[in-house]
Amino acid sequence: MGQLIYSGIASLDGYIADRDGNFDWSAPDEEVHAFINDLERGVRTFLLGRRMYEVMSAWEAWDTTDEPPVIQDFARIWKGADKVVYSTTLEAVDTARTRIERTFNPDAVRELKAATDGTISIGGPTLAAAALDAGLVDECQLFLNPVAVGGGLRFLPDGLKLRLELVGERTFGHGVVYLRYRTLT
Repeated sequence: MGQLIYSGIASLDGYIADRDGNFDWSAPDEEVHAFINDLERGVRTFLLGRRMYEVMSAWEAWDTTDEPPVIQDFARIWKGADKVVYSTTLEAVDTARTRIERTFNPDAVRELKAATDGTISIGGPTLAAAALDAGLVDECQLFLNPVAVGGGLRFLPDGLKLRLELVGERTFGHGVVYLRYRTLT
């Protein structure tokens, strides 16, 4: 059975984007990016909200030939996985191995988990909130950046009640901290 992992990069005050939608402060350095690549290497399917898909789809067409190996590696990981985009407005996708679902169906995600040997990654806090509310998320992996942005789009939604157990942590240069939590029922 597959595991559903919610992973993201956030500010110390808990936001993945500031009030203006900017997240340039969250760009991982090479050390963090290599660690993320290792985490994502086992991903069989990415579940994405529309906005997260629009950001991530750049990896599909990006010619990474002249980029550092860590960038080339992530491009291979992205292209090698299936993608499901949840959107009521997106008309078409421009990435391979991608399909659109109009609504988030917890039962369909349970079936996907049961049929998957590996990791399913869920990206985007709005979509992740629905999966967290449905009790589908097995782990939350958070990369905290040493910056406070004062508001914006939260990593975890307001009102969520969830018990977590810390099962891993790592500190990187430049003050980034990785926290891995298992969800408890």
